[in-house]
Amino acid sequence: MSPPSTYRGRFAPSPTGPLHLGSLLAAVGSWLLARQAGGQWWLRIEDVDGPRTVAGAAQQQMDTLAAFGLAPDGPVVWQSQRGERYAQVLQSLVNRDLAFACHCSRTELAATGGIHHACVARRERAHPAWRLRVAPGAVIGFHDGLQGQYQQDVHAQVGDVVLRRADGQWAYQLAVVVDDADQGMTDIVRGADLLDSTPRQILLQHALGWSTPRYLHLPLLIGADGQKLSKSLAAAPVDGADPKPALRLVWEALGQDPRRLPWQAPLASLMSAAVPAFDPARIPKQGRLPVSALHNKTDSTAV
Repeated sequence: MSPPSTYRGRFAPSPTGPLHLGSLLAAVGSWLLARQAGGQWWLRIEDVDGPRTVAGAAQQQMDTLAAFGLAPDGPVVWQSQRGERYAQVLQSLVNRDLAFACHCSRTELAATGGIHHACVARRERAHPAWRLRVAPGAVIGFHDGLQGQYQQDVHAQVGDVVLRRADGQWAYQLAVVVDDADQGMTDIVRGADLLDSTPRQILLQHALGWSTPRYLHLPLLIGADGQKLSKSLAAAPVDGADPKPALRLVWEALGQDPRRLPWQAPLASLMSAAVPAFDPARIPKQGRLPVSALHNKTDSTAV
């Protein structure tokens, strides 16, 4: 008998609205890669940004995932419940002088394009932001499972990374690194819009002395207006009551041959068949895919 897989992946939506095709592609792609590796697939609700969170959206997203047969293997984690843990990690960085309070406003950083290398605040704020100290020469490169080698000069291109905002909200960069480490994630599969965030997350992992998971950034679905679906008028919610048309669209967006799946079979049988039929080598490497091309290509009567 083969030893159990150590692969652990996750899907981590932000509850800012219902799931659309773009988020479904990330969910299905991450699920297929985890299942094909014989590993686990978890779900995390990234509601760390309180002002952007829509009441009821998280439950709606979870209900939709269930309707598509995507069930997590571990407990659902809510970032909004993990503030104490984030504070503990931030304090550990502060104690080692790797993080510092920043009183700069966006207006004051406008001259440097928002990139922070030194505080230029004219006055201290009652509630400053907190940043990771990024030294000159902090160049981070990594091999993405789909996009190949990627490198970023974090100091020059990003500057000191915000870990907690001045409004008290925890920054995504800190929350995602802490959560992935605490949940034992080995493989991070997500949209290509987060590719340029990965080097700063790896830099933070290094600062904390934590291991770096493998990364794979899937193509991003865009609307006719050129915007990612979460910001586009094309971002219609997927229909959990009739999942097969949307599943076929994301299957083809992932570069897969629709003839390899029994579309007339019950959903559970269809999803079971998708795991061995899925060929990761066929996933398109381009970062952006127009959703209109998928609609034109797919014959919805075939499902």
